[in-house]
Amino acid sequence: MLPIVFSFAVAFLVSMWLVRSSHLHARFSSDSDLAGVQKFHVWPVPRIGGLAIVVALLSCWVALWYRAKTEQLFFLHMLLVVLPAFASGLFEDISKRGGVVLRMSCILFSAMLAWWLLGIRVVRLDISFIDSVMSIPAISFVFSVVALAGVTNAMNFIDGYNGLSAAVAAIMLAGIGYVAFLNGDHLIWSLAAGGIGACLGFLFWNWPRGLIFLGDGGAYLLGFWIAASAILLIARNPGVSPWFAFLLVIYPVVETIFTMARRLSRQANPGLPDAAHLHQLVYKRLMRWAVGSPDPRHKVFRNSMTSPYLWLLSSLGVIPATLFWSNTFALQCSVVMFIVAYIWLYRCIARFRAPRWLIVRRRRNPRGS
Repeated sequence: MLPIVFSFAVAFLVSMWLVRSSHLHARFSSDSDLAGVQKFHVWPVPRIGGLAIVVALLSCWVALWYRAKTEQLFFLHMLLVVLPAFASGLFEDISKRGGVVLRMSCILFSAMLAWWLLGIRVVRLDISFIDSVMSIPAISFVFSVVALAGVTNAMNFIDGYNGLSAAVAAIMLAGIGYVAFLNGDHLIWSLAAGGIGACLGFLFWNWPRGLIFLGDGGAYLLGFWIAASAILLIARNPGVSPWFAFLLVIYPVVETIFTMARRLSRQANPGLPDAAHLHQLVYKRLMRWAVGSPDPRHKVFRNSMTSPYLWLLSSLGVIPATLFWSNTFALQCSVVMFIVAYIWLYRCIARFRAPRWLIVRRRRNPRGS
């Protein structure tokens, strides 16, 4: 429990300091764009919450080093490898002009460092004819880098509302930590526990009030941490099916692939933002509470209560992944069912045919407090 306690306390305190001192750094740290297509906050908010996450993970390493834990060296190397991806996102958070090419280049660089320096490699999918191809180092390199970079970017894709990405990351890390504990893998348990504590400490200030945002830097950091930990867990424990990792992160991955396919089908630029993500449809068409209310507190509430819908959706991947972590067939069936459920839910909401029990109606007296 040492990694969770340390990272939670530090993330909580650093987030608190960033919130309380926002008047000192608001000119470069705050997201002041209140009218953008993907903006749903009502006042400028610091978007450098990733600093709290990275400092919390660093403090977790210090605690492991002080206690002379054997996993402390690898923990430190993980922090060093993820820095390019984190730094590119943080630069975007501060400058507001980093650009997609710069960020993706840095994410790919972090992924290549992880493959080369830490041996974070995808070498099997438990499909015989594919596994024979994956044994070729060049193929394994490409697949590993794409998997790491893809999940890293996917976590930023779903970062749209208070508590969404951080809570989903904590849920995924809990699944990784649980399976690592069952297999006696103390290294992966430490990586997961440190990430869980950092997410929870940050969430105290991010949800439901939205006093600080995770930002691109924080989303990239958590996405990379999750992907690397899951790949390592499979590589270090032959009894864990590689489909465990895919099902664990299936919500952000499917969201990203589906969004890209949807934009391409409409001949739109897949790199440009829009307002048709699943979480945005949930906000607009399921969370009808206080629609049109002039009170900004009502919009904050509507923003925050969108996230639990996606926490549940993410759990529909994480829970079966955790239960069937060694059963490839069960995991594959769960992957198919999740994809079908996602497409069904998206189509229902997009066509205004969502089940009534999912919809939170507008209050009769929206001016009330």
